[in-house]
Amino acid sequence: MFFRCIVIPRQSFIRRLIVMNNNTVMEEQSSYFNRRITRSTIKSESVVDKKADTAASKKLSKLTKAASAGSAIRAESTSTEKEIINDNKKIKIEYEETDSSAHLISDAEDFEVPVKREQQDSKRSAWEPPNCWQQLDNIREMRKNRDAPVDTMGCDRISDQDAKPQVYRYQVLLSLMLSSQTKDQVTSAAMTRLRQHGCNITNILATDDKKLGELIYPVGFWRRKVEYIKKTTQILKDKYKGDIPRTLEELCKLPGVGPKMAHLVMKCAWAEVTGIAVDTHVHRISNRLGWVRKPTVQPENTRVELESWLPKELWTEINWLLVGFGQQTCLPVGPKCQQCLNQHICPFGKKELKRKSPVKSPKK
Repeated sequence: MFFRCIVIPRQSFIRRLIVMNNNTVMEEQSSYFNRRITRSTIKSESVVDKKADTAASKKLSKLTKAASAGSAIRAESTSTEKEIINDNKKIKIEYEETDSSAHLISDAEDFEVPVKREQQDSKRSAWEPPNCWQQLDNIREMRKNRDAPVDTMGCDRISDQDAKPQVYRYQVLLSLMLSSQTKDQVTSAAMTRLRQHGCNITNILATDDKKLGELIYPVGFWRRKVEYIKKTTQILKDKYKGDIPRTLEELCKLPGVGPKMAHLVMKCAWAEVTGIAVDTHVHRISNRLGWVRKPTVQPENTRVELESWLPKELWTEINWLLVGFGQQTCLPVGPKCQQCLNQHICPFGKKELKRKSPVKSPKK
């Protein structure tokens, strides 16, 4: 259980905090006059700690002696008190006058008590999928060799990292446009041909549609992608001075660019995490593991569900983990549930194992 209290600062006063619970008294002496405590957390468990009782008694004894000598604290009659009652726990805050020669603490040294992760990110949902952290650790273990196609043929790997920054960003964007409904191996081969041809804005605009189609074939929907690539490249030249948009919203306005691509472009091209990139693998596996409260049909709904409970520091890792996991183990057809470490804690895996297990014939 946690208590929260706001302590109002008073200049030239000493704050004493007395916490009373089951006849246990703790007293703290502080000379922080202008100190602003915006958030303080008091654990009720610490109040009944025997060691804390002993320390508090010694400190109280010293304060009493100091008060009698007249060197530290003035008479109790000059104090004002505030009491906060909560669940039979009493917190008493006393303010007492002291000498004006005491040192003041500047605002730059304000103290903040660390809060729980759940309190730091108010946007995160209180709901968490059952066994999600064990499932995640198991997937990390299964992906530790980094030998899935995405590990060597991701959009950042098949783009020319030695090219000028804006050329590299353009290639990242094109590789993601080609990757839709296409296996990584096919996308990688198409990007290799484009780079050999000259994968930059000027050269792509100078290439006719027939030649461009030959270069990217056989990526999925290659004819439509030829049209998207030409339109997008022209927009980049006219509106963005030969570079790609800097924001997620502007990226999504480009022909042939969806939210998944835009989030990956922001991460790979601009090194900025704006959301979880949900492709077919992430969408499928999230539903199979039960990482969404209700089954989702659209990848965008899956993204919203994942971002509601996953900490932001995991948003980049989760795409890489699940894409490779989906390419090697959690296949769309014929998943290898018997090889999966999550087979006993995955709702889909348990059903698959039960369905594939031999049916015992009834005894005669």
